[in-house]
Amino acid sequence: MKRVKTGIPGLDEMLSGGFFPASVNLVEGAPGTGKSTLGMQFIYNGIVKFDEPGLLITFEQFPEQYYRDAENFGWNFRNLEKEGKLRVIMTSPEIFRLDMERVSGMVEQAVIEMGARRIVIDSITHFERLTSDPVELRNLEYSLVNALKRLDLTAILTRESPTLLGGETGTYPLSYIVDSYILLRYVEIDSRIHKAILVLKFRGSDHAKDIRRFEITPNGIEILERFEGREGLMSGTPRRMAESFIEAFVRK
Repeated sequence: MKRVKTGIPGLDEMLSGGFFPASVNLVEGAPGTGKSTLGMQFIYNGIVKFDEPGLLITFEQFPEQYYRDAENFGWNFRNLEKEGKLRVIMTSPEIFRLDMERVSGMVEQAVIEMGARRIVIDSITHFERLTSDPVELRNLEYSLVNALKRLDLTAILTRESPTLLGGETGTYPLSYIVDSYILLRYVEIDSRIHKAILVLKFRGSDHAKDIRRFEITPNGIEILERFEGREGLMSGTPRRMAESFIEAFVRK
């Protein structure tokens, strides 16, 4: 089956080739882990490597912030917008929700006018302020996912994790609705902070089950090797496997 490649070194291999077309994919992580960078890289690679125009929807940061951040990686978002291959749109969750519910809204118009194939919403966390009712929120998110699929867009939704370093984050209902769920985490090993990535879920597809190290380089995100000989990585404070073995079987 055809895949939508992210073009991010190592990530497509973890995804068995990339996302499914017209799928909605959640990327969750603490501040600074690289969620927005991953989203921008997905959009940029889509345009320059795979000829797939894209949209970047932001609820918080001004477009100037994205232009500047992208430029740091050598991605010229301004030129891509001038060429009609990219639109960076700052709006509010309220307006965006209404836009997605009506015919010929700005997103649908972008799909028609520029042939947009990819979209990043940074971040879906702001949708949570639309209602305090969890059932209504789930219905809103379900409607959004369906609307993105109806427009034949392959989407990345970023979400902020409430915890900075590991720990329990609870079950987030949107994770049940989306097609894939990627976690970014800080991990402390030997008094040094590393970044870890895990594909927790990929509906209908095989995917890498291991936890891998990644870095944000001058060229964007690069997935590195898997963590070896450690467990409890996603808790933020991993232990050597030998230590956990002793704790589990010897100290009892």
